Amino acid sequence: MLSAIVSFAVVLVVSALVLWIVSKLNLGLSVDSFMTAILAALVIAIVTAIVLWLLGLFGITLGGGWLGAIIALIISAIVLMISGSFLSGMQVGGFGGAFIAAIAIGVVTWIVNWLLGLVGITL
Repeated sequence: MLSAIVSFAVVLVVSALVLWIVSKLNLGLSVDSFMTAILAALVIAIVTAIVLWLLGLFGITLGGGWLGAIIALIISAIVLMISGSFLSGMQVGGFGGAFIAAIAIGVVTWIVNWLLGLVGITL
């Protein structure tokens, strides 16, 4: 149980770090502070879980390949837009900004996971 809590906390902090980095790159997403980034990561996780659950109710799953990646990016952009409406310290620059931010978040998350994997940490 304790390891699950620690894993959740680590993933939350890494996700907040990714949001904060993307915010500093001015790619359509901005957060006011690192604490806002932590709250944003939590809200994004909750909204993502709800959206994927709703899609699952309709039998919609994300496939692999380019089409699956594009659909996942569109869903991520929508989740960012929805999450931005819940947090006053997070601003999303429309769908285009959210889409670019979703791409940047995906790339930065991949890099962070790759770097953590080099030292033997998996998320």
